[in-house]
Amino acid sequence: MVRKASAVWNGSLKEGKGTVSTESGVLSNAQYSFSTRFENGRGTNPEELIAAAHAGCFSMALSFGLTQAGHAPERLDTSVKVGFQPGQGITGIALSVRGRVPGIDQAQFQEAAEGAKANCPVSKALAAVPITLESATLES
Repeated sequence: MVRKASAVWNGSLKEGKGTVSTESGVLSNAQYSFSTRFENGRGTNPEELIAAAHAGCFSMALSFGLTQAGHAPERLDTSVKVGFQPGQGITGIALSVRGRVPGIDQAQFQEAAEGAKANCPVSKALAAVPITLESATLES
């Protein structure tokens, strides 16, 4: 299985702008620029896209692990922060998850979340970057 995306960039780094698109069409000419990456401009940026991909992958991995253990989740709400420092690159990734999972306690949920953090394919692909599980909260 191969997934595809593309980017077009026009101009210099500071004055230029570009678009990103995905084969599925979910992103179609989504704009990005210097200001969307280094300031607060309107549009997306590579780090935001990495955060979205990691949140989705982690949620699926956690759902799989919990289901395999006999505790299918009702809901998982994951957020991801990707730290970026110009000149240094991506400096760290912090995962946070809140879940509604019948039949388990907080310790079991924490353990499952740690397993998902270690084993989701996006975590593995980003292994050169420190990845932390900032919080894993089981809701009642």
